[in-house]
Amino acid sequence: MIDFSSDRPVHRQLADIIRADIAAGRLKPGQALPSETRLMQEYELGRVAVRQALAVLRSEGLVVTVKREGSFVRPAIPVERVAVEGPAEVSARMPSPDERRDLDIPEGVPVFVLSQPRKRQRILPADRILLIWDGDRLPADER
Repeated sequence: MIDFSSDRPVHRQLADIIRADIAAGRLKPGQALPSETRLMQEYELGRVAVRQALAVLRSEGLVVTVKREGSFVRPAIPVERVAVEGPAEVSARMPSPDERRDLDIPEGVPVFVLSQPRKRQRILPADRILLIWDGDRLPADER
């Protein structure tokens, strides 16, 4: 329930409740969240607070919102293993809007930037990529 006397903003409390439902499996991947109107009624909140809560969850990559359809728990995505051979530099950052569109990733999901000598830089969605280093090629002190 929402504690209106708490110092924690009500939209954060609602995001906490929905996040806990996702983590506990009460809301499953791909499942629709209750409508904004339903959440407003159930938790006695205004539309702005509900939308702010959903925005928090979108920024965390937990939910996706489809115009005219509603918000859904983000579906499970198969993980792809990417082998990194030889020297490499990997950094993580938030993608540009064009990268989000090109990679088909929702708001809140970072990307890996993989740079290797004599190879083209790769931008990889961090939510569905597992980077694997070739252990035989790592210096002994980095294994």
